[in-house]
Amino acid sequence: MLRMDGTAQVEALDGPDFAFEDGWRLSGTGTWRLADEKGGQGVRLELTKRTKVTTRSPSLSPSAVPVTPTPTADAPSVYSWDFSVRRDERDELELFFFIGDPDIGNMHVMSREAESSPKAP
Repeated sequence: MLRMDGTAQVEALDGPDFAFEDGWRLSGTGTWRLADEKGGQGVRLELTKRTKVTTRSPSLSPSAVPVTPTPTADAPSVYSWDFSVRRDERDELELFFFIGDPDIGNMHVMSREAESSPKAP
């Protein structure tokens, strides 16, 4: 969850690129900011306080190579992700990063929770 004040809540987020093949998923809190990159704007997410580590069960990686997750002790305690931004078929913004070998082009696309409207008293 990316909040308007620049803080973030991370829930079981995989690693990008080749870190995806390590199998860990991080949860915790941190910050985010809009970043100007060479190819356009993106979002930089910094996990500054890890609260939980989980692993994916052994599966095939996007490159079809069997993945056996490493023990959670090997997972980083702080981490950062660089999300790219694009428009989907409905012309809405999507955040994504590549997983596995970046040359293959498999993406992890972030989903957006529906905003809940305040309840009337």
